[in-house]
Amino acid sequence: MKNKKSAKSIVAEVKEALTPVINGLGYEVWDVEYVKEGAEYFLRFTIDSDDGITIDDCEKVHRAIDPLLDELDPIEDAYNLQVSSPGLERDVKYEWHYEALIGEKLEVRLFAPLETCPGKKVFTGILKSFEDGKVRLEDGENEYIIPFDAISKAKTVFDF
Repeated sequence: MKNKKSAKSIVAEVKEALTPVINGLGYEVWDVEYVKEGAEYFLRFTIDSDDGITIDDCEKVHRAIDPLLDELDPIEDAYNLQVSSPGLERDVKYEWHYEALIGEKLEVRLFAPLETCPGKKVFTGILKSFEDGKVRLEDGENEYIIPFDAISKAKTVFDF
């Protein structure tokens, strides 16, 4: 009996194989996810570019990587391939995301409050730096130094 690959190994495999192709089309891979929602599986590529992302960009990348995924055949189950933009309020997951978003407004949620801010698990402010595994946010009144591994979820905030 064949062992099923983990979602993490599937993501690593397709990301490694397809990032050069996507970069070659002029886009950056912001994120790759393999998730089960209800009864269905989804392989999601989130792409970005300095010029933003349109539906045509998503379609172009989808058409380029779909046959390559068929050849690579990394997923045993049936799945839906999705290509999208990160949007205005994008998820911030990786250290390099923080480095790329210096100067942007973020909302950062923690697993547990910091000793320096008892009872507080949500911070919103301008990302001033990301150094030595720590996020530095300023909200106009206070500065917060948050360890990367204390963050449960973060996203950019767009003021409408």
